[in-house]
Amino acid sequence: MDERTTPGARTPRARTPRARRPAAASWMFLREAVRDMRTTGAIAPSGRALARALTAPVRAAAGRPLNVLEAGAGTGAVTRALIPQLPAGSRLDVVEANPRFADRLREMTAGAERVCVHRTFVEHLDTGRRYDVIVSGLPFANFPPHQVEAIMSRYLDLLRPGGALTYFAYRGTRRARALFASRAEALRHHSAEQVLADYRGHYAATSGTVWANLPPARVWHLTRPAGGPAEAGTTAREARDHFLL
Repeated sequence: MDERTTPGARTPRARTPRARRPAAASWMFLREAVRDMRTTGAIAPSGRALARALTAPVRAAAGRPLNVLEAGAGTGAVTRALIPQLPAGSRLDVVEANPRFADRLREMTAGAERVCVHRTFVEHLDTGRRYDVIVSGLPFANFPPHQVEAIMSRYLDLLRPGGALTYFAYRGTRRARALFASRAEALRHHSAEQVLADYRGHYAATSGTVWANLPPARVWHLTRPAGGPAEAGTTAREARDHFLL
């Protein structure tokens, strides 16, 4: 694992990430997608509306320091939206397995305090911390079911009781794969979706569609119970209420 952190006493709000030209980030994302669609999972970074929806649990918990994990950060579209929203005293760990994306993320967050970029797979992450919010940008639709299970299990291990996990899936992928993919690929996709559905069935979950993204995406919010079903459901509703605020 290769990581770098910027020491200091200031909070993430003290400085914002260095601005990047959207076109440059988009071209880099496209190149990496062509290089390896299985780890990149899309041909363009997340749009602002999708980034805002994914970070809704951070806004819902505003007012106290948070430990936040972002996995599959790509070129940093969600990271840029996330850092200014962090309450004072919060810490952000960013995980990205692609070495070129990880280098870009380190450069982008060089001026942000209490932010650490880890070049590794989230299944291998070991920071010794548990997280209040986990934001996932990983392309579950591209993974085999056993890998989806391993990632989701690791997320829940890392999540504090009462903590929130968000992830997204592009709308229409099931229909597209049914029409154009091989039978084996369509079956793999269906099995991976079933793993995610099982997790949603066991944890308080809400969702909403971000139509302003290209392509439109459905964002899911899962909550790890803190004390019982009622408390978990309350946390999920709070995240839902902040979904598009």
